[in-house]
Amino acid sequence: MPAARVEYVAPWWVAWLHSVPHLGLRLQPVDSTFNPRDESYRESLLLLGLVAAICLGLNLIFLAAYVVCVCCCRQDEAVQTKRRNPCCVTWTAVVAGLICCAAVGVGFYGNSETNDGMYQLIYSLDNANHTFSRIDALVSGTTQKMEVDLEQHLARLSEIFAARGDYIQTLKFVQQMAGNIMVQLSGLPVWREVTTELTELADQTGYVEYYRWLSYLLLFILDLVICLIACLGLARRSRCLLASMLCCGVLGLFLSWTSLAADSAAAVGTSDFCSAPDTFILNVTEGQIRTEVTRYYLYCSQSGSSPFQQALTVFQRSLTTMQIQVAGLLQFAVPLFPTAEKDLLGIQLLLNSSESSLHQLTAMLDCRGLHKDYLDALAGICYDGIEGLLYLGLFSLLAALAFSTMICAGPRAWKHFTTRDRDYDDIDSDDPFNPQARRIAAHNPPRGQLRSFCSYSSGLGSQTSLQPPAQTISNAPVSEYMNQAMLFGGNPRYENVPLIGRGSPPPTYSPSMRATYLSVADEHLRHYGNEFPA
Repeated sequence: MPAARVEYVAPWWVAWLHSVPHLGLRLQPVDSTFNPRDESYRESLLLLGLVAAICLGLNLIFLAAYVVCVCCCRQDEAVQTKRRNPCCVTWTAVVAGLICCAAVGVGFYGNSETNDGMYQLIYSLDNANHTFSRIDALVSGTTQKMEVDLEQHLARLSEIFAARGDYIQTLKFVQQMAGNIMVQLSGLPVWREVTTELTELADQTGYVEYYRWLSYLLLFILDLVICLIACLGLARRSRCLLASMLCCGVLGLFLSWTSLAADSAAAVGTSDFCSAPDTFILNVTEGQIRTEVTRYYLYCSQSGSSPFQQALTVFQRSLTTMQIQVAGLLQFAVPLFPTAEKDLLGIQLLLNSSESSLHQLTAMLDCRGLHKDYLDALAGICYDGIEGLLYLGLFSLLAALAFSTMICAGPRAWKHFTTRDRDYDDIDSDDPFNPQARRIAAHNPPRGQLRSFCSYSSGLGSQTSLQPPAQTISNAPVSEYMNQAMLFGGNPRYENVPLIGRGSPPPTYSPSMRATYLSVADEHLRHYGNEFPA
C-alpha cells in the first residue's frame, strides 16, 4: 500500500504577512502576487524598508529632544542629585542590559532557524539538480548506444549476412526498433538549462546566506560589546567609556533599524511566494518546459498519468522486440555464420544495458522523488526561513529599545558624574577620605620621609633650636614596667623618648621616663616663659 502523499500547507504567518498592504512609492495599491520582475512590486517591498527608515528618524528625534531636555534642566536639591539619579540610572542600565541580552538570545535563535531553512533549500535544489542531470545522462547515453554502437554492429552483420535475405530483413527490423527508441528519447524534456539555473540559484543562495549569517553574528557581538562598555562605564564612573557607549549606541540603533527594514522586506516577499509557489513556478518555466510536465512534478497526483508513460512504454516494447530478434539470430544464424557471434553478443549486451537504463530512467522520471525535493525546499523557505526572519525582526525591535534606553540613561549618568566631582572639589584636598585626593596622590611622586611621630620639638619653638635632652637611664624600674607590659601581650607600649611639647605623656611609661619628661617640660617653660607670656 503506497504511503500517504504529503501536501504543502502554508503556515499561518505566511497568510498574515501576505495580507500586509502592498503600496507603491506613490502609495497606490499593488498586486501582492510574487513577481520580482515587476517594478511596482519591487517598489512595494522597498516601501517597507522606507517605513523602517522613517521609524529610525522619529526615534533619533525623540532621543535628541530627550537629551536636550536632560542637559538643560537643573535639579535644585542636592539630595535628589545624590540619591535619586544614581538609583534611576542604575535601574535603567539594568533594564537596558536585560533587554539587550534577551534580544541577542532571540536573534541567535532566529539566525539559526533562517540558516537551517536556507541550507535545506540548497540541499533540495542539489538533489533535484542531481536527478535532472542523471536523467539527461541516461537519455544521452542510451541515444549514443543506439546511434553509434548499434549501427556499427548492424553494419558488420549486414556484410556477414549479405547472402541471406531473411537475416538482412531481421537486421532492418532491429534497426527500425532502435529508431523508435531514439524517437521516444528525443521526446523527453532536456533538463540542461534547468540544471544550469538551479546550480546558479543554489550557489547564489549559499553565498548570500553565508554573509547574511556572518553579518548577524557580528551584529550580536557588537551589541554585547556595547552592553559591556555601558556596564564598565557606569561601574567605573568613566566619562570616556560613557561617551564611547553613547556613540556605539547610536550606531547600534542605526544597524538595528536597518536590519529590521531588510527582514521586513524579505519576510513579506518570501511570504508572497509561499502563498502561491505553484503559480510562480508555472509562470517562470513557461516556454522552457511543457506545462503538463511542470504540473506533474508540482502536484504529483496519484490519479493523474505521467506525461512520459507513452514514451517509456514504446521504449520498453521496442527493446523487448529487439532482444527477441537478436536471440533468434544467435540461435539460428551463428551455426551458419560463426563470425557473426561476436557482433550479436555485443548487440545483446547493449540491449541489456539499455534495459537497465530504462528502469533507472523510469524511476527518476517518477514525480515522487522530485515532488519530495520540492516540498522540502518549500518547508525550508516558508517554515524555518520566514520563522527565523520573524525572530530576527523581534531582535531588531528589542535591540532598538535597549539602545534607546541606554542613550536615555547616558546624559543622566554624565550629570551625576559631574555633580560628584564638583562635590569632591569642595572637600579639603588633604583629606585622606577624599576619592579625588587619593586619585591625585596616586599620580604624584611620594614626598620625603616624615620625621618620627615622637619629636623633640615643641609647638612653640623651631625644631632646629632644640636638642634632645640626655636620657637618664635607670635599670631598677625596668622590671616593674616589663611586668606591667606583660598585660599587653609582652610587647612594650612605650617609646625610648616620650612625647615632648605635646602636653600629654605616652600611654604607659616607666618612672625614669616620667622624671625625664617632667625635667624637659620645666626647662621648656623656663626658656619660653618670658617670650610667650600667658
